[in-house]
Amino acid sequence: MFDLNTIAEFSRINCVAICALMVPANLILCLQSLILLGLNRPHDRVRLSGIIASICAIMLLLHVGSWFVIGVVRIQTFILLGLSCVCLIINTSLLLRMSAMRRLILTVSEGFKGCWARVAIAFS
Repeated sequence: MFDLNTIAEFSRINCVAICALMVPANLILCLQSLILLGLNRPHDRVRLSGIIASICAIMLLLHVGSWFVIGVVRIQTFILLGLSCVCLIINTSLLLRMSAMRRLILTVSEGFKGCWARVAIAFS
């Protein structure tokens, strides 16, 4: 039988291990989705990466929710909540508006190229 209390208790008991795994995984998977999109990889590969990253963000969101349910309101919970929400928003917008996100990534990367070119000229 599916017992939500047992799962939430497991989440709270193993909080350090879950956070040590989920925080880097969220950041890496979200960045991987953006990189795959920026490198113009096939849409099915980008979509799969975005779905996996979204699942990871939802898992972290549920973990933080288990702490809110018992009344633990600390700065760590809000930081983790913000991280999971930002990753989920990025991946959801990547899945729904892939062409617009690709244009945004290319625009931002062009801006960084120009910025780094000016820095290289200044230091040479």
